[in-house]
Formats: sequence, structure tokens, C-alpha cells
Amino acid sequence: MSRILNLISHLRRDLSACRGIARLPLRTICCTSRKQAEQSNASSALRKRWKDTADTVIIGGGCVGVSLAYHLAKGGMKDVVLLEKSELTAGSTWHAAGLTTYYHPGINLKKVHYDSIKLYETLEAETGQAVGFHQPGSVRIAASAARVDEMKYQMTRTHWHVTEQYMIGPEKILELFPLLNIDKVLAGLYTPGDGHIDPYSLTMALAAGARMYGAQIYNPAPVTALNPTADGKWDVQTPHGTIRANRIVNATGFWAREVGKMIGFDHPTIPVHHQYVVTATVPEVKSLKKELAVIRDLEASYYLRQERDGLLFGPYESMEKMVLQDSWVRDGVPPGFGKELFESDLDRIMEHVEMAMEMVPVLKKADIINIVSGPITYTPDLLPMVGPHQGVRNYWTAIGFGYGVIHAGGIGKFLSDWIRNGEPPYDLIECDPNRYGKWAEVPFMCAKARESYGFNNVVGYPKEERFAGRPTSRKSGVYELLKDKASMGFHAGWEQPHWFHKPGDDIGYKPSFRRTNWFGPAGRECKLVMEKVGVIDLTPFAKFIVKGKDSQRLLDRLFANTMPKVGLTNISHMLTPDGRVFAEVTITQLSPGEFLLITGSGSEGHDLRWIEAEAADGAYDVDISNVTEYIGVLGIAGPKSRKVLQKLTDEDLSDAGFKFLHCKIIQLAGVSVRAIRISYTGELGWELYIEQKNMAAVYQAMMEAGKDEGIDNFGTYAMSSLRLEKGFRGWGAEMNCDTNPLEAGLDYFIKLNKPADFIGKAALLEIKAKGLKRKLSYLSLDTDDVDPEGNETIWLNGKVVGNTTSGAYSYSAQQSLAFGYLPLELCSVGQKVEVELLGRKYPAMVIQEPLVLTEPTRTRLQKKAKGKA
Repeated sequence: MSRILNLISHLRRDLSACRGIARLPLRTICCTSRKQAEQSNASSALRKRWKDTADTVIIGGGCVGVSLAYHLAKGGMKDVVLLEKSELTAGSTWHAAGLTTYYHPGINLKKVHYDSIKLYETLEAETGQAVGFHQPGSVRIAASAARVDEMKYQMTRTHWHVTEQYMIGPEKILELFPLLNIDKVLAGLYTPGDGHIDPYSLTMALAAGARMYGAQIYNPAPVTALNPTADGKWDVQTPHGTIRANRIVNATGFWAREVGKMIGFDHPTIPVHHQYVVTATVPEVKSLKKELAVIRDLEASYYLRQERDGLLFGPYESMEKMVLQDSWVRDGVPPGFGKELFESDLDRIMEHVEMAMEMVPVLKKADIINIVSGPITYTPDLLPMVGPHQGVRNYWTAIGFGYGVIHAGGIGKFLSDWIRNGEPPYDLIECDPNRYGKWAEVPFMCAKARESYGFNNVVGYPKEERFAGRPTSRKSGVYELLKDKASMGFHAGWEQPHWFHKPGDDIGYKPSFRRTNWFGPAGRECKLVMEKVGVIDLTPFAKFIVKGKDSQRLLDRLFANTMPKVGLTNISHMLTPDGRVFAEVTITQLSPGEFLLITGSGSEGHDLRWIEAEAADGAYDVDISNVTEYIGVLGIAGPKSRKVLQKLTDEDLSDAGFKFLHCKIIQLAGVSVRAIRISYTGELGWELYIEQKNMAAVYQAMMEAGKDEGIDNFGTYAMSSLRLEKGFRGWGAEMNCDTNPLEAGLDYFIKLNKPADFIGKAALLEIKAKGLKRKLSYLSLDTDDVDPEGNETIWLNGKVVGNTTSGAYSYSAQQSLAFGYLPLELCSVGQKVEVELLGRKYPAMVIQEPLVLTEPTRTRLQKKAKGKA
């Protein structure tokens, strides 16, 4: 302990020498910087000709914004302009620790990291600017059994990607980082090619490349106003003049909220204080013959890398100790703040220092030469907000980067491809800026940012839930009735029951990589729906009304299916120009020219933006309204569902009176309800669309009417199992912007012969003519206490041949099921493969789908059999 105290004294003694301007009162810093900025704002300071027009104006000169300018210009786009309010890298970039890694638990965010590193490897040769890129590899350390399982879980999601990644033992870890105390280390996740880069040099090299390909970079050039024009363009005002832009991109880091507010948006981003420590020369480090790998001690929640002949150590404090700069959310970023730091606080990180000294003993004798405490931006879920924004035309964001350096190269490429080609190069909906709405209020945002920072290195389980800031203002009309009976999940601000508990159940959120406490109750709920009748809260579904003179013409352009007639419902898909699946939507024509569109909770802003953009670009005479907040949804399903509803209405609910995929307004217990005969469980059922204020009354009436039929609640875990055994595809899993509808087996919903020239039609005709290379297959698995979730690697004869898309346990068949993409030659029924789960390869086989017939199909076959008899 005396050595620890000695280190603390070193820290406190050396702090006074390294704080520099950070020791000045923030007010003094801001006033000084403001005067400097005002003095340099004359046009002559730009020393280049001002452009009055541009195709794309990027606001913000950090590594992300400059990367986008580089990629757009290199891709051939003319008239790219970047505006930086002070100097390049001012903000979060200049003080970043510069870590780079191929690793990410998100499937397609791995692509972002991969593209970044591959760019950084060649950027110096391309631009002639040094970037200070070191690639000694990195090791994520496992010191618990759960952490080892997490690494196995992530390994199976990496084998079908191009990135190298290996699980290694203590001996190999020690070879990569010989200064480690290996006593408590069980395993490591090793990623060759990882390392760190100098953020300043990287940004300057990207800027040199952007200029080399024709982009203009203006600084100092603060944006003072953003004004949309009637034709969808923007007037970007600065002290030097106004630029008319076809589109603008907000890449302003912790100024994102200020820029957003210029056009009426409250972007849910907040700066947090992140600290890291740099040591003086450490003799044991200096004597090494090769650079140390970067290590991430996940249990102690810190990263550590070599910095010259010393070490750089960066902890993530707990939720209770970490600091938000929430005053910037309330009052805005102080004018002139850019290359300043916060006052550091050693007390917040001392527990991490102590754990780091135990893991890396040479730290006990190290002197500190610098402590950095600077702002980095967090969103509520720690993922950036990337892409075009709903609610306004041609406004894009590239904000909310907690790890901007590793994201910069790949995100610049991703956005450049999207802007130039009119569609995203791959699916990245988890980073869609439209995943948040007005429900993401400041208290929620702060609570989630605090949670995300403090939970930075917690074990990442499947079906993960985090509870800070919940519930939001989004509450269904039955939330109060259900909240104490169920384990709730978070869906786009809504609370939705995952599963319901009974007396004697093991309750609470207990995550695991194996079957856990929800497994039995979910099976009970599946049995309920298959044999009796169940009710589910589906309120998080997003709901839009499209009506007007051109409504059908617009929807025929947007969707690959034909539009349903009045009173009918169908499932249709929006495709990208290249023929990939952008969205799956349930469409009902309520009255002539008035359509109700239903999509998933996570797709609300994503789909609405696409619809609005096409309507605006094509000058369609339509009215589009988002009614998600106002309409609640209850699903009722099971063989006795008709009997229960019939007790509450005079409407004829027989097969003849209320056919499958038909819609009617009915009275249920005196409440007007829009009922659609459809069920995502595949069983007899209806979806009931009800005003939120009447939802509880309808729910209680159904539960009372269904007592004799054994009515009860069921949740989304049971629904997922039931939909999979019926062979229902899910958007975001079996289909997304990485897949086309033909390989996803959606041929039935794609009307290539319909007269309308729907988006993606030409591309699909070409895909069909060339033939498919892979196909979605239906797999049964022989497992034990672990089931597929999706994105696992599929093997054959020791080679990777595909990947799963979703999976679950079928309680009807008592076996695991999964969908997965396989090469065309391996899609035949009876084909045997292996699916990797937690480091073990389980036997699997392609089977005929569906495993369980849907209720309408069973009914049709029964009638057909009776007719023959």
C-alpha cells in the first residue's frame, strides 16, 4: 500500500506541471479564446477564394468530418467544402488516446473498424503526411468464466468476417505483454493489427488528402445560421459569406447540439469527462525489443498501451464517480472552447490505478508526466448518429462518437458511399440518427450516458438490457397494468414485456450466454398461444398514415408489392435502388387513398425518413403523419381467441365474416377498435389498434371475457420462438440492407410484373437474370443448454460457409432452430453443416420450412381434406 501512496504523491506532485491552461478558470479560458476567434474572423484569414455554392458542406474539422471530406473528394464528388470554426482537431480529436482496433461486438461496425485501419495503413504513402500509426496488436483480458464465455460468443461472430481474431492463453498473452501479472488471467482475445495512431497527424493527413482531391477546407469559419430553401437546399451562413449547399453534414462533435438547434433539433449527445495518464520513461518498457500490445483489462475497466518508452493508462470510472458536462446541455458549449482541458480528478480513478498496478506491477514505480481530462461525446447507447435525418431534407449527421478515431476512416467511407450512390453500402441501422425521438429527453440522455460510460467494459450478454433512465414518456396504455408482472424490454423508448413471471418463477433480469430464468416461462407462453389464447402488447410498432391524391402512386413507387384494396392488408417491402431490403411494412388501405403503414419499433424514424424523402423528391401530393404515440396495439392469438373476442362484439368474426388479412372497425366492450386479422405468431389472431386512452379498458375486458378459455399474457420472447418455427422472416435479421429479397425467400411479396416502376425493380430483374449465389436456409440444431441468437458462424468440413441470421428454441418441436445464409449448392433439404455456439460446433441440418404450419395454412389444408373426403 505504501507504493500505491507513493504513486499518488507522484500523481499529485506532477499534476501541477502538466495542467497548463486547464488550471485557468473556465471563464478566463473562454473569454481569451473568444477574443482570439473574433480577431481572426476576417475573410483575409482564409487566404483562399470563398465558394458561394457547394454540393456538400461538412461542418466540423475533427477526424470524422475531415475523413468524410477526404472520401467524398476522392470518390469524385465536386464542390466539397468543410467549415471548421477554429482549427482542425479542436474539440475531442486533439486530446484522444488514439486507440485503433478491429474489434467491435456489432456485426457491421466491425466493417467500419476494418475500413478505418486499412485506410490508416496506406494514408501516409498516399498523402506524404506521417500519421504515427503503431500496430502491435491488442489483447482483451478475461479474468472470469463469464468473460471467457463472452470471448467465445464474440469469436463465433468473427469467423465469417475478414478480420483476424484469436482466443489465446496466458502464455501467449505474456509473450505479447511481458510486463503483465498473469496470475488471474484465464484467457485473452487477441486481435493482430490493432494499435494506436496520433489523432492530430491522422487528421492532418486526411485534410491533405481531401485538398489533394479537390475539397476546400475553410478555417476559421464558424457557422452562424442554417436556412433551408424551398427546393431542399441549404444556405449556410458564416462571417465570410453564405454558401448554398445541396446538403449539409453536422460533424461537430460536442457542438452537435448547438448546430442541431439552428434547425430545431435537440440531438441526444452529451460530453463526458474522460481521463488518461501518461507516464515518464519506464526502464522495463525501454528495454523491450518490440512494442507492447495494447491491453484492455475488462474487469478493472481500463486500457493500457505503450507511449514511447512509457505507458498510457485510461480508465472508465463507475457510474457514481464519472462526470458529465451537463451544463453544456443546458447552456451550450462555452464560446471559444476547443483545445482546452477539464480539471483532472485523481480520486475518481484511484481504484482503477490500484487494479492496474496489480496487473502491471511496473506502474507502481512509474512517474506521471501528463494527465489529460477532456470531453468526449456520448449518445444514450454509446453508438454514433450517422446518416440523413428525418424531418428535414438533406441534413445529415456524423455525431456522437465516443471513439471517433477508430470510427473516422470507416464512417467517412460509409457516408461518402451513401451520399454518392443514394443508399447505404451496408446495413448500419444501429447508428441511424432517427432511432431517437422527443422521448429522449435530457434526464434520460444524462442517465444513459452515465450508465454507458460506467458500463463500458461490462460483460456483453445476448438480449442485454440496461435500465437507467427508464421508463421514458413513452408508455403504452397497459404499461401500468403489466409492469409488475413482466420482465420488460426497451424498444425505441417503449417498455414492452419480454416474458411474464408466475409465483415460483426465478424472476428478475438474469442475463446469460446459456438458457436462463426466462427459458421456462417463455415455453409456458408458447404453449398458451398454441393451445388456448394469449394477449401481447405490441404498442411499440411504428404507425404512419399516408393519404392524399398521390398516396397510391407514391406507395406503388416505394413498395415492391401491389397495394391492398380498401379493407385489406398485406406485407410489402421497400427496396434500395440496388434491390436490397430497406424495410418491411404491413400496409392496410383504410379508405380510398388512405393507408395505414405498420413497421417495427426500431425502424420508426428510419422508414419514415425514406418515405418522406421520396415524397418530397417526387413532388407527390400526399399527407404523411406519424401516429405512433397516439395509437396502442394489442395482439390476441390462439385457437380460442375468436371465442374471447366474440363475447365482446356483435361483429361476425367467423372465417367467412372476417377473413385473414382483412381489416374492420369493430366495437369491443363499447370501444371503437380497428381490428386486422393477422398474427405474428402464425396462430389465429387479431391485432387491435386502439386509442391509447382506451387501451386499458379493452385489455381488461378481454382478460375478463377470456377467463374460462384460460387467457393470459405472453411476451416477445415467446413471439420470437413462435415466428421462427412458422418460418417468418424478420427485418433486421433475415432481411436488411445487406440482403436482397430473392435470396431472403421473399419472392411471394415481390411483384416484378406490376406496372409501377418501384424502386429497386430494375436491379432485381438483373439479379434474377444473373442468378443467386446464396439463399436463406432453415436449420435445425442439436444443442444442449445454448441456443442460436443469430450472426453465428456456419461450418462445413472445417471451412466457414455461412452465417445464421436469427435463432431460438422451438418449444413445439423441442429443438433449436435458426435461419442462415448458405451458398446455393448447400441449401438442399438434408444438407448437414455445423453451427458454432460458445466455441463449440453443433450438428445442424437444412430442413423444410416451416417446422410448424401457420393456422391459416392448417385451416386451408383441413378444408381441402374434408372436400376430398
